[in-house]
Amino acid sequence: MEKLGKAGQIEAYRAHDGRLVALYVSGEFSDYTSFPPFVNTPEEQAHLAQAYKVISPKRERETKAHVTADELPLQVVILNRDPGSYVRPHYHPNETPALARTRHQILVCQRGRMRVGLYTTEGIRVGSVVLRPGDFVLSCEGHSLEFLDPDTKVIEIKMGPFPGSDAADKVDLNVDRDPAPLMPG
Repeated sequence: MEKLGKAGQIEAYRAHDGRLVALYVSGEFSDYTSFPPFVNTPEEQAHLAQAYKVISPKRERETKAHVTADELPLQVVILNRDPGSYVRPHYHPNETPALARTRHQILVCQRGRMRVGLYTTEGIRVGSVVLRPGDFVLSCEGHSLEFLDPDTKVIEIKMGPFPGSDAADKVDLNVDRDPAPLMPG
């Protein structure tokens, strides 16, 4: 596991060859200035003035973090804007559809706790994280889900299209048929 940013509030889990398996982000994330956009050119500052209503380019820098690598097919941006901030109407063209071996997904914990086991597509367990309210994990490869508290509520956001059935939607890894023992903490 690799801690990202100055504060280490993001954890990257990687396969032995370096590819990203999962990215865990704490609900307490506040390390905006460690991640792009860095807004350090006059062109970037001019774009901000045209496309956004923000207090200043410096404040924009302190309230927005692109936490995923540019080449990933699912981009995660964390925003923490001041009242009155406004992003003018827009859309995101898809001129270069992403190519990925797996359909990436995000799990966002709204209440309760859930443990997410993190696996490579080869079935190697690279770690696990416990999601609490406000936490999320971007899963790029394999994962298991274990609900730890009654009435746990999690939102799953996954790349489409849906292939029509649960069986067609996933490849079972045939490892860890039961959850690993939960460690204290």
